[in-house]
Amino acid sequence: MEKSQQIRYFFFSQYLADGIRITLEIVIPAFVFSLLGDMETGLALSLGALCVSSSDGPGPIVHKRNGMLYGNIFIFISALLTGWLNHNMLLLGILILASSFFFTMFSVYGSRANSIGFAALLIMVLQMSDVIPYQKVFTESVLILCGGVWYMVVALLLYRIAPHRAAQRSLGDCIHETAQYLLIKSEMYNPQSDLEEQYRKLIEQQIVVNEKQNDVRELLFKNRSLLKESTHIGRVLVLTFVDVVDLFEHIMATWYDYSSLRNKYASTGILEEVSITIKNLAHEMNNIGEAILAGKHYKKEFDLLSELEIIRKKIDSIPNPGSSIMLKKILVNLRNLGEKVDEILKYFNEDVSAKGNLRSRKEYSRFVTHQKINGSVFRNNLTFNSSIFRHSLRMMIACGAGFMISKLFPNGHHSYWIVMTIIIILKPSYSLTKKKNSDRLLGTIAGGIIGLLLLFFIQDKTILFGLIVFFMLGTYTFKTLNYIVMVIFLTPYILILFHFLGLGALNVAGERLMDTAIGSALAFLASFFLFPQWESGQLQNYMSDVLKANIHYLLKLKIILSGNKIASLDYKLVRKELLVSTANLAAALHRMLSEPKSKQSHLKEIYEFVVLNNVLSSNIASLTATTYRDEKYYPKEFLAPVNKSIAILEKNLHQLDNNYSPEMQQANLISSVNDIKTSDIHLKEQLEFIYKITGDIGKLTGIIST
Repeated sequence: MEKSQQIRYFFFSQYLADGIRITLEIVIPAFVFSLLGDMETGLALSLGALCVSSSDGPGPIVHKRNGMLYGNIFIFISALLTGWLNHNMLLLGILILASSFFFTMFSVYGSRANSIGFAALLIMVLQMSDVIPYQKVFTESVLILCGGVWYMVVALLLYRIAPHRAAQRSLGDCIHETAQYLLIKSEMYNPQSDLEEQYRKLIEQQIVVNEKQNDVRELLFKNRSLLKESTHIGRVLVLTFVDVVDLFEHIMATWYDYSSLRNKYASTGILEEVSITIKNLAHEMNNIGEAILAGKHYKKEFDLLSELEIIRKKIDSIPNPGSSIMLKKILVNLRNLGEKVDEILKYFNEDVSAKGNLRSRKEYSRFVTHQKINGSVFRNNLTFNSSIFRHSLRMMIACGAGFMISKLFPNGHHSYWIVMTIIIILKPSYSLTKKKNSDRLLGTIAGGIIGLLLLFFIQDKTILFGLIVFFMLGTYTFKTLNYIVMVIFLTPYILILFHFLGLGALNVAGERLMDTAIGSALAFLASFFLFPQWESGQLQNYMSDVLKANIHYLLKLKIILSGNKIASLDYKLVRKELLVSTANLAAALHRMLSEPKSKQSHLKEIYEFVVLNNVLSSNIASLTATTYRDEKYYPKEFLAPVNKSIAILEKNLHQLDNNYSPEMQQANLISSVNDIKTSDIHLKEQLEFIYKITGDIGKLTGIIST
């Protein structure tokens, strides 16, 4: 059932929708002009559409429009310069060096600007082996520009027809990944599962959930039309996403000593029941996400209350009632979790827009990053202290070496594949370059075998043309979803295309494999030897961000415990800071694991640091969420462990960052004190546990910072 749901998710996904759209936008010009007997013009138009598609990344329509507009401008300039200079190898070599550095530096303006730079480099590489007369260069470049404009106009028109579909699909995908996180969490209660393995999976899945949440934030909070009070679907999407983030916080905040739970209750069989119930809730979430993704209605299927009643009876049957307090707390958390899932179901309520108030666009804009686009940002990064500057130099040297090899040792008519492989594979970090390298080599070999077998057994040109369209569709569908699968689709697409153009497929396959191997080797050597920046040298920055976020979270908890109110917006901004910084640290650790063993330092301690900070964050989130609306104040002895925890984290932070200065944020204590209840004593125990965790984090920080 889970596999079939994954397939349905794929068929309704934005990946497939974009794959179909991009394929049609690229194929149509070539197909139409081939019918008119002018295939050359059609190919030039399709080439322009192909390159601009690289700058058509996900995001708000204004950003997509600007990205494609500037993409067209730089593609036209790059095509023009390449056409004029490729008659002279020296001038072309200088252009490759200058362009590879300049366009790679676009990364200082973010991922969209980076994709614009890649599009300009792509047209340069594709045009550099095609020497055409000077008088035709401008005409050819204009045709490429027209193809890019065609692509942009169609993409924007399709958005106008269905302006909410991208946001719906992104939200559905986010719910799906949150459900996957909950499924992993359910295994923590299963006595038969490996706790260490589940911790690892949780950390990896948290990275994915964070990426999906950022995607939805970009689509919703930077889109004026969706934030308008009058837009029903926009209101529904925004309010539902807020509920999804609240739900994820609740899942993270629900944290126990699972080893102790298993030792104490494994024999009762209750933990297995809890695990199954959480799995059922996760499946319900998956169904909700699929319905939103597909744009259809959904009615609640899972009856949580009946399952909770069964668990309650089993808990009540335990001989010693005092020993079941933790199980009863789990039961309450499950009920709260079910209520959070029900909140998401409001998406399908026609009257939901009347039940929630949107914040102002200015307030929502605080949840997303805003990239400044000016010359000073570019100039300030022209230093070896900038990782992007070092990467740009690395790209320039590698592309220059690839160009020289292609000219000194030509391997057929498509040696530009060496430079193309470099610009695709070479990434700022060694681990990403290594992953791209292996994926491209394996994908090229597998795709080459598939392409040759198809050409050997199939001679019918109509079927082969259909296969070209199919492989194109696969290429652009998996472009951002799975790189190795994309390459497997791309290689037979290229082989069949060159077969149509009258070139020997076997020779092309051998040439492509050789050029890919050379380009991969150059990219690998460049990432290893040219100004490398290993993750172990960057991890302390990510650790500092996590410690700062936990300090901010603890400060909010301190204010709440002091009987003071905090604004909901401020609380959610601190929560977002914590979730993002934790995911960034986990991602950096994951990248470091792909680096050479000699470049890894304090691996065990950093992993423990990540796990302990997750435990700390979960406990702070749990206490903050439960005390946030109580409007209750506590005596000074309750604040003592909070103050000591903050002091320890600030000391740890100073060890990692000498420039850090403590943030003075005092909470005004209210003099009178409520009667201390049993629940309050339990709260104090939790605060003491937080203090203990910060102490353990302090020991690890001391080891890592030395």
